[in-house]
Amino acid sequence: MKEIFERRSIRKYTDEPISAEHEEKLLRAAMQAPSAGNEQPWEFIVVRNKETMEKMTEGHPYSTPLKGAALAMVVCGDVNKQKFNPYPYWVQDCSAAIQNLLLEAQHLGLGAVWMGVHPVKEREDELIRLFGLPEGIIPLAMLAFGHPAQTVDPIDRYLPERVHKEQW
Repeated sequence: MKEIFERRSIRKYTDEPISAEHEEKLLRAAMQAPSAGNEQPWEFIVVRNKETMEKMTEGHPYSTPLKGAALAMVVCGDVNKQKFNPYPYWVQDCSAAIQNLLLEAQHLGLGAVWMGVHPVKEREDELIRLFGLPEGIIPLAMLAFGHPAQTVDPIDRYLPERVHKEQW
């Protein structure tokens, strides 16, 4: 529970690299997420190349954390794996994988931030072009990871007025 309550979006990183071991731990955590019908529609593009990360910022106005990141990921959904057409559960499934990535990053002492892509078509199109994504693969989000160069204090977001028991 510690990671849930202490996790914050970290946008500034040191120059220290992220190990291959930590990269694999992040991906293993992501793939442990629940998914509708166990379809596991996620695909992950792992990026360490600084020039590629720079290009990733060109189509997204809120992606400057990528410029200092040691590692980036693009989380994509494969709509070809949908079992429950026409319902796009891939968005929920991949979002659960993203949450696991963020919590594992916190657990490993890394900083991370989630930058939304889908459903903004211009952002999707830029990543589809940059990475040559095949038909049916939709980029949901980009994440930047690194060793934190900033601290952000945890906050309590519990709002009892948003809890409705039995009915609204």
